[in-house]
Amino acid sequence: MHSAPSVSYPAGRSGLAAALYLCTWLLGGAAVGLWGLREPTSGWLFGGASALLLLVGLFASWGWWQCPIGQLAWDGESWGLSQPGSLIEEGKPEVVVDIQGALLLHWVGACNRWLWLERRSRSSAWADLRRALYSRANPRVPPQGGPAESTP
Repeated sequence: MHSAPSVSYPAGRSGLAAALYLCTWLLGGAAVGLWGLREPTSGWLFGGASALLLLVGLFASWGWWQCPIGQLAWDGESWGLSQPGSLIEEGKPEVVVDIQGALLLHWVGACNRWLWLERRSRSSAWADLRRALYSRANPRVPPQGGPAESTP
């Protein structure tokens, strides 16, 4: 069995992630607003819920803005994540969410990170990236040149 092809793919801020954060925040705002209209609550309780909602929105925006930007690379044997101004960090991506056009990965390396990858970033390499992420084969060639063994 052959290993997946070498591939390099851009990782960075995702429009899909921003849309998910925004929709979730707006749903929370609608819930707080409806709660304030339907239930007789004191002003400080409604103000506290509104302030908490604002804080959550700011935290989500900051998290999206701080999302690592770089290149995720598979060389046929190992994974690497490079970011501008830093050395390549070796690690392993774990697929957490796969919605065909976008992937949420948990990068397990020196620093654990969450990475969003989208097909539109580099659609020509999307299929190769998915093959590399889902490939479980790890070929080992014996020294005598016999048939390769495949380990899961």
